[in-house]
Amino acid sequence: MRLIMLGAPGAGKGTQAAKVAAKYQIPHISTGDIFRANIKNGTELGKKAKSYMDAGGLVPDELVCDLVADRIAQEDCSRGFILDGFPRTIPQAEALDAAVEKLGTKIDYAVDIEVPDENIIERMGGRRACLSCGATYHIMFNAPKKDGICDTCGGELVLRDDDKPETVKKRLDVYHTQTQPLIDYYSARGNLLEVDGTQGLEDVFASIVGKLGE
Repeated sequence: MRLIMLGAPGAGKGTQAAKVAAKYQIPHISTGDIFRANIKNGTELGKKAKSYMDAGGLVPDELVCDLVADRIAQEDCSRGFILDGFPRTIPQAEALDAAVEKLGTKIDYAVDIEVPDENIIERMGGRRACLSCGATYHIMFNAPKKDGICDTCGGELVLRDDDKPETVKKRLDVYHTQTQPLIDYYSARGNLLEVDGTQGLEDVFASIVGKLGE
């Protein structure tokens, strides 16, 4: 099964992608993981990506697509994979289609976890991170035993800049502009699965599995 996980920042797609990968025993692939693996192994693609990252620039689409194409061609992806955070744009989606076609296969489904913006802003605004050990909490869903104090190390818990409402809103605006068109792209191909992401974590997972089939 070859899958793509779509959803706005904070929609929970990374969590769900990991659960789906475990259930179907397929690799959970994120572009961040691909970059790190190639840089660590000193591959030619990794060296190119590192040169852009070291300069503080974005890795160009063409190089990102080459890295993903190289990853999904590996043996552990022969039974399928789930891509998390890629593609982000229509050109990336078209490049991915071309890459899987070369392998004699296709993308089975793009799973879109739908969560309204206001829910995401509320969710992310409730996150708290420990300055000392990096542990994360949520004031509503996973609150620390003592307000503002980490259960693990006793460090101070803070609202990260990334999770502040104004920052989240900007990230959502970028998402809707860049990535929302992908929903139309996969919908037109008849392989888009839409899931209500406002449910509990296990209910979202059950909905995904129900749509994918056992």
